[in-house]
Amino acid sequence: MSLLLKRACIGLLLCACPLLADTGDPTDRPARLISVDGAVTEIVYALGGEAQLVGVDTTSLYPAATEDVAKVGYKRALSAEGILSLQPDRLLMTDDAGPPEVLEQIARAGVSTHRIPKTPSVAGLHETIAAVAEVLDRRAAGAALSAQLDDELAQLEAATERSNQRPRVLFLLHIGSGNDMAAGRDTAADTVIRLAGGENVLHDAFSGYKPLSAEAALAAAPEAILVTQRNLEQLGGREAVLKRSALQATPAGQAERVLAMDGPLLLAFGPRLAVAAAQLACELGIIDEETYERSGLTAGEP
Repeated sequence: MSLLLKRACIGLLLCACPLLADTGDPTDRPARLISVDGAVTEIVYALGGEAQLVGVDTTSLYPAATEDVAKVGYKRALSAEGILSLQPDRLLMTDDAGPPEVLEQIARAGVSTHRIPKTPSVAGLHETIAAVAEVLDRRAAGAALSAQLDDELAQLEAATERSNQRPRVLFLLHIGSGNDMAAGRDTAADTVIRLAGGENVLHDAFSGYKPLSAEAALAAAPEAILVTQRNLEQLGGREAVLKRSALQATPAGQAERVLAMDGPLLLAFGPRLAVAAAQLACELGIIDEETYERSGLTAGEP
């Protein structure tokens, strides 16, 4: 090879080097995420990781921007085909996601699956935030979000402690055509009621959700009945709720006191926990509307 030809080849290689460097390593791109839990999705947004979301489940309703993200179905009835079609790198899920065989198929396809802990307590919410922040590599943002949550709850506690009202609340969850299910301890509703300054009448009776009999409702003597807005509409409104045999003779039934709240706000148990509790405290009359408005914990888009 002539000296002139060698120099020409070297020159071409040197020119090509910047082009090769500019292509970057494809493994350095942000991971494509799918979240299959409403609270987990809220946390992703709160941590600033929404640009990585390529799919969410049908329980992911907040913030409103989730409407523009591809839906992968209900978290308990996921489809491997629907999820894999979005080419995700990571799947964020809680223990109630499934079915198991679908999750196994997704993992075999090379998707990294992350089980996010979720228990309906303040400590549990801190764990959930920390776990999502770890997956997103946004630990500082996770710590800041947890600190904000503690500040909001402390503010709410100070407001509710100034009241001498501790109304007895019964939360009902109506599922399809089945019996009304009442909330005991270890439920999102129980925690929100107590953070609001109220008393869940079935906290000491049982854990989780159980069918409510007329005898149990009468013995619990609730002063207010709490339902989700969706359940209220499904049941035919407040009058229809009050006509239910299990509730008519209770103090709440006699006073016709039925409260309805947005379900995703009340039960998702995510970053808006203090917002949900503050709204309920206002609905129950534990804090007045002026205090509620001044708190800055009113429901709405972030």
